[in-house]
Parts: sequence; C-alpha cells; structure tokens
Amino acid sequence: MLRKLALATAITFGVVVTAPAFAQDAPAAAATQQTPVQVVQTIADQLASAIEGHRDELKQNQEKLISVIDEVFLPHFDLDYASILVLGRHAREATPQQRERFAKAFYNSITHRYAEGLLNYTRGRVKVLPFNGSLNDKRTVVRTQVVLDDGKLVSIDYAFRKGRSGDWKAYDVIIEGISYVTNYRNQVDAEIRKVGINQLISNLESQGEKALDTMAKDNKDAS
Repeated sequence: MLRKLALATAITFGVVVTAPAFAQDAPAAAATQQTPVQVVQTIADQLASAIEGHRDELKQNQEKLISVIDEVFLPHFDLDYASILVLGRHAREATPQQRERFAKAFYNSITHRYAEGLLNYTRGRVKVLPFNGSLNDKRTVVRTQVVLDDGKLVSIDYAFRKGRSGDWKAYDVIIEGISYVTNYRNQVDAEIRKVGINQLISNLESQGEKALDTMAKDNKDAS
C-alpha cells in the first residue's frame, strides 16, 4: 500500500511544507482572492501544464524539476506556519537562525525525495470534490481524490487557513487520514530529543533525504 501511495504523496504533500522563510517571496498573486477549491484546482492544472511534453527533459534535470515545484506549489502554501507546526514545541525553543536553517534544509530534503514522483502526474489525476465548508471561517478543508496507476482512488484532504490579507493557503495535507504535519512532527520531535536540534539541522543539510529515511526508521523502531 505504501508503494501505491508514493505517487499520491509526491503529488500532494511531499514538497509543500516547511520551506525556508525566503520562499514566501515567491509570486503570491495567483493565490490572492481564490477560494480553497480554486487553489487546489489551480495547482493541479498548472502542474499538468508544466510537466506534459517535458518529462524527458525534467527527468534529466532534477533542479529544473524542483524549480517547477517551487513555481507551482509555493505561492499557495502557508510555508512559515507549516514549518512551525512541524517543529512543534521546539519552534519556541529554537532561535530564529535555527528555524530558518531547519526550514531550508527540511524543504530541500523533501523536494529532492519526492520530485521524481511528480513526473508520473498527468492531467485528470486529481479530482476535486464538491466543497461544503464555510469560507467565513479562518480554517477549512478541501477534499480531493487522486487516481493511482492501478485505477484505485486515494482520499486526500488539504487543510487551509485564511491569512490576514484574506487569501487562503494550505498548511497541511492529509492522505487517507494521515496528516503530513503530524507525521513529520513526530519524527522531528524524536530526532531532536535524540541528537538535538543543531545536529538534526546539520544532518538534513549534509544528508538530505537520507536523513529523512533515518528519522522514519528510528521513529518506526521506537513505536
């Protein structure tokens, strides 16, 4: 089942959380005044347009693929808030410099881990379900389904919050009931308790996705 979820993971949450603070400078106009449903549909459409006809080129140039990810996803996600959620209580203990280093290193690790999975994405993979929430609230959820290679559907929910400017941005993705933020927060918490936040950051900076694999394994062994 985990292998079947790999595409859904890459499409949705592998590259959207905990980016460095400077990523907030990415063009944000696209997300302004859009409803949460429109944001999700925009991501799906832009991703298909960016990948279709360019798969071979992007497969040979991972950095260009990652730049596509940045352009499509970053304007629509509350990156600073998601980063704080992943750090959990350690965000309060960390210095601003540590939070910035963590965010940048973790974001780079995540994008490189899931980037190739996006090459399998085609238009129509994501079906945005009818929205029944209230946009008067500061938080809401958009429900979608992703079609896997074998035709099976995976339920994916995007958690949104409304910013001070009134625009909606996603901050968490829940795949089959499993929250991305909660999953990585548990792993990050366990790793910080084990080696400290400075060593965790150094591991992410030097080992990238291998550090994520180690965190996941350690977390699984401890549970």
